[in-house]
Amino acid sequence: MRFNRRVCLITFTSFFAFGMLFWAGFNTAIEVTNTESFCISCHEMESVVYQEYKQTKHYRNPTGVRATCPDCHVPREWPYKVLRKIRATNELYHAFRGTIDTPEKFQAKRLELARDVWRTMEETDSRECRNCHGFDYMDLYDQGQVASEKHRQADQEGRTCIECHQGISHHLPEEYVEAEHERYESEDVPCADCHEDVEEPPEGEDWDWDKED
Repeated sequence: MRFNRRVCLITFTSFFAFGMLFWAGFNTAIEVTNTESFCISCHEMESVVYQEYKQTKHYRNPTGVRATCPDCHVPREWPYKVLRKIRATNELYHAFRGTIDTPEKFQAKRLELARDVWRTMEETDSRECRNCHGFDYMDLYDQGQVASEKHRQADQEGRTCIECHQGISHHLPEEYVEAEHERYESEDVPCADCHEDVEEPPEGEDWDWDKED
């Protein structure tokens, strides 16, 4: 009986120690791969999208509050974070294959990659965006007229951030921009609905779409 108790104690202690070491190693790996330095360790990320991101207010702004790659692309909640890491193994596969290892290859697949990200954000109701941005805490009176109206409307209609804020930190695919401009032109959507720096045309005159980018 004494021998059995000792064996059980040793076995239990061994499994407990192994579990603690495994958890520590797993958690460390998760956190290491959840840093901006890891995200841009791939040449294709550092040379293209990271350079675009550095020109935005998410990187540099008057308050000094910065949103890094994981803040926007990795969930904070543990279960969702682990699922995201599992899905990311597909990205490692393509990194080894060199699927987008040149600017030319990346640009050729930019629209496909962007749509994958947008679809995920729509499915999660822009969960990562809402970690910092929330309708309940927006001072709409301190926003520009267009932004204030759009945010109020989006809140009332239950719309999600990514429906309007594609390309907020990275360049939009050229094909997407061209298609959207053609759609807005066919629907007679005023430029000022999206571009706050565009002045209203004189009364009775149409928008000169050829002058807008």
